[in-house]
Amino acid sequence: MTRLAALLGLELPLLQAGMGAVAGPALCAQVSRAGAGGTLALYKEPPARAARLVREVAAATGGRPFGVNVVPEVTGAARCLEQLRAALPELPRNGFVTVFGLPADDAARAVRAAGHPLVVQVGTPADAGTALARGAAVLVLQGVEAGGHLLGGRPGDSLLAAVRARHPHAVLAVAGGIATGRDLADAVARGADGALAGTLFVPAAESAAHPEFKRRVVEAVAEDTVVTSLFEIGWPRRPHRVLRNSLTAATERAPAAFIATTRVDGRPYPVPRYSAAAPGAATTGRVEEMAMYCGRSCTRVTAAHPAAATVARIRREYEEARALHDGSHTIPPRVPPVPGETT
Repeated sequence: MTRLAALLGLELPLLQAGMGAVAGPALCAQVSRAGAGGTLALYKEPPARAARLVREVAAATGGRPFGVNVVPEVTGAARCLEQLRAALPELPRNGFVTVFGLPADDAARAVRAAGHPLVVQVGTPADAGTALARGAAVLVLQGVEAGGHLLGGRPGDSLLAAVRARHPHAVLAVAGGIATGRDLADAVARGADGALAGTLFVPAAESAAHPEFKRRVVEAVAEDTVVTSLFEIGWPRRPHRVLRNSLTAATERAPAAFIATTRVDGRPYPVPRYSAAAPGAATTGRVEEMAMYCGRSCTRVTAAHPAAATVARIRREYEEARALHDGSHTIPPRVPPVPGETT
C-alpha cells in the first residue's frame, strides 16, 4: 500500500490516464472495478453530457473509486469550471478529479470544496510547486517518454528526483514509461507513490480508441514514436508524442482539409488534417493520418486484453517485483534510461 493507493482508495497504485477519444465510461469502469484508478475523460464534453457520463460510470463501478479528467488548457478556464460544476455533484464521495496541466484557482477550489482529492499532472518542478500551492493532493509528474501532449521536456526519472527533493512529503505519481508491474515497482523504488499509464490502456477491449489505433500501438516499438508539433488544430503550442505516419514523415505540409468524420452522441463532426483529435471507435475516413498518441512504453505493450486482465497482470508483476525489492533492497533498472529529447 503506497500513499497514492491509500489516499484514493485503490488496491494498486496505478491510475489510468484520462485520454480523449480513448477513456470512455467502459474503460474507466473496468479499470476501477479491477482495483486501479479508472479515469473518465471529459475533454471537450458539454457539461450536461459530462454529468450523464459520470452517472453512467458511477452505476457501473460497483462502488469502487474512479476519477474524472479535465483539460483547462483546451477548454478554457470558464468551460472547465462549467464541466466541473456539472460533474462534481454526480461524482461519488470516493471519487477524485485529475487535471492535465495547472487548474485555475476557482476550479481547484471547486474540487476541494466538494471534498474530492485534486490530482494535477505537471511536467516541470516549477509547475509542481504551483499545483501544490493550489491544493493538489497528488502530483502526476509527466516525463518526456509519455505519449500525448507534453507538459515539459525532462525524462521522468530526472523530474521525479527534482520534485521529490523540493517537496519531500508530496504524494507523487509518475507518467511515462509504465507498461508492466515491474515498471510500476521500479517507479516506487525510485521514490514515487505510484504511476499513471495511458499507452498501456489504449488497446484494451473497453478502450474507445479506433481499432487501427489499437493495432498500431500493439505493433509499435519506442522508435516508432516521435515528438512533433504537427497536430495542433484544436490544441496549439503544445508538443506531443505520437506514432509516426505519413504526415510526420513528409517534408512539406499538406492542406488542412477535412480527412475524417467522428461522431459524438450520434452527431457527425468533421476532422481536419493536423487536428489534435485522436481517432475513436466512431471515426471514419483517413484514420491513418490522424494523431495516434503513444508513449515509448509501447515496446512492452504487445497484446490487446480486457482492462481487468491488464490490471491483474500489472498487479501480479508488481507484487512479485516488490517482493524481490524487499528481499534485495534494490530493483535493478529493467531497461536503460531513456535520454531526454528536445522538442
